[in-house]
Amino acid sequence: MTSPTLAAAGLALAAFVAAPAAAEPLVDLPGLGLESGEASVIGVSSGGYMAAQLAVAWPERFSGLAVLAAGPWSCAQGTLRRALGQCMTTRLGPPDLAELELRLTDYREHERVGSRADLAELRAFVWHGEADDTVAPALGAALADQLAGWLADPERQLRFMTHDNVGHGWPIGHGDALPPATELGDCHHGGGTHLLSCGLDIAGEAMAWLHGGASGADDDAAAKPAGALVRFDQGDFAVKGLDSAGYLFVPERCEAGGCALTVALHGCGMGAEQIGETFVRHSGLNEWAAAHDRVVLYPQAETSLANPQGCWDWWGFAESTWQLHPLHDTREGIQVRALMAMIDRLQEAPAPR
Repeated sequence: MTSPTLAAAGLALAAFVAAPAAAEPLVDLPGLGLESGEASVIGVSSGGYMAAQLAVAWPERFSGLAVLAAGPWSCAQGTLRRALGQCMTTRLGPPDLAELELRLTDYREHERVGSRADLAELRAFVWHGEADDTVAPALGAALADQLAGWLADPERQLRFMTHDNVGHGWPIGHGDALPPATELGDCHHGGGTHLLSCGLDIAGEAMAWLHGGASGADDDAAAKPAGALVRFDQGDFAVKGLDSAGYLFVPERCEAGGCALTVALHGCGMGAEQIGETFVRHSGLNEWAAAHDRVVLYPQAETSLANPQGCWDWWGFAESTWQLHPLHDTREGIQVRALMAMIDRLQEAPAPR
């Protein structure tokens, strides 16, 4: 399916992609005519859990799912106790994949998630650091097992990677695009911004597996990706847990349309409220996207008393105050709905000039 071009957007799009990051007023998230059948979602930690929730809720809307440093879909089952004791540590025992499968079947019967057939067609990538002491490495393996049970051809569709001596976070490589050392976490211990100085281009590995092409960007793209990173107003999508602004990276070649979308979900403690633009500028995704013609959406979560680390809602905090059984991990989840509304907006045709 060929997307509408952005020619009709004219000066409106030019003004959008030229907007400075933090000093200028927020812009509205525009329709960019992005392809509707080739979207992917990638997330780390709480963002990894949320990425799986999106892909399971709407598998017909995604071609690829990548999860870093997180465990099985719906692991917490709507309770903080499980989230802490079975989905970060495993002191309450490992998650029961058969129990989670029953949960998925019930959701499917009530049309709260996508079909088995659509889920089976996803391409998936799972990564975990073996020295992760925040989310136990066994949980990444459990997610890989869960996905293998869903996919039509796991050997062709699923890649599971681990690295020894890597802690909790998002490993990044070397090069001119790296942030200052003061903005990096330790590869083995994690911490800090959770961008880990490991010499590993996990973003490139994940994107190449999901979409084909080389795992890295060329030298010029790595130094300065050809495109614009802008802040947009998340007010149109406001729900509990979302920050006031999000980010969008638009490669130069995508200004004329015909590109696809990747949604990138930060982890706890990695939102702009906490670490500024470190993640949205230095994850490695922008370099890959500029080289392979993909737009990257970086929605942003915010901190609150219920969510002091600014995590995505993977255990039900945004709904548990008014729902006995929160539906955060379904099509009815309020954060899932908000994120899908952002995707819908980007996939709309540009406004007429």
